[in-house]
Amino acid sequence: MAQLTAFHYRPGNTLAHHLDARVKFIVLILMSVTVLKAPIVFLCLIIIGQMMLIGRLQMPLKAILVELRFLLFLLAAVFVARALSTPGTPVVALKWLTISKEGLHEAALIVWRMLLIVLLGLPFVATTRPADIKAAVEWFLKPVPFLPAARIGTMIGLLLRFVPTIFAQAGETMDAQRARAVENRKNPIYRLTKFAIPFVRRTFESADRLALAMEARCYTENRTGPKFSACIRDWITLVVAVGFCCLVFVVEIAMQ
Repeated sequence: MAQLTAFHYRPGNTLAHHLDARVKFIVLILMSVTVLKAPIVFLCLIIIGQMMLIGRLQMPLKAILVELRFLLFLLAAVFVARALSTPGTPVVALKWLTISKEGLHEAALIVWRMLLIVLLGLPFVATTRPADIKAAVEWFLKPVPFLPAARIGTMIGLLLRFVPTIFAQAGETMDAQRARAVENRKNPIYRLTKFAIPFVRRTFESADRLALAMEARCYTENRTGPKFSACIRDWITLVVAVGFCCLVFVVEIAMQ
């Protein structure tokens, strides 16, 4: 059975759990766009708010960092590439390597923004049932012509439910590598190949079994989903989020 990870729904009785899934979708989109343009002061406020929310939801920070380790490697690569490619006042100047002060500042800011966007999605996934996410996606896409809203919602719902299984399979594959002393091999390409091939194969096999199980149970996209009804707390949350985002953009324009 797949182990629970940070990327799964956690039952609770907080305000975030009781908010309408559509409102949380809109707030997530607004905050993600705002993070891309927010000054450093507002980025600090957002990260403080995120840490408080993650602590309130009792999400293990250590487990989050472990599961995001590959993303952290990617962010480190983005930081290095940006620091090396941005011109400015040299901090390290060699024949083949130049790191500027402006490059370090811009690289740190970009990595900070990308990490914040990921952290914004964690509380959303932890406080919203996959069925509600599926229904919210269908609700947003239903007015769009020529788009299979039910099919897209089903795909997103299955993806959210499949994430713990993918993490469990990755862990089992790594354990099998350790049992065979593959990690002692110095060639990183060899280790990556021995991990990626069985991991991808098992992932596709699990997806095939899931598809066969759904067909055997006569699964159909036309299902009755949860009913949405926004109340006063949803509208207050939406107004506060819109007001905060407007304030950030006004400050950003004033600073230019």
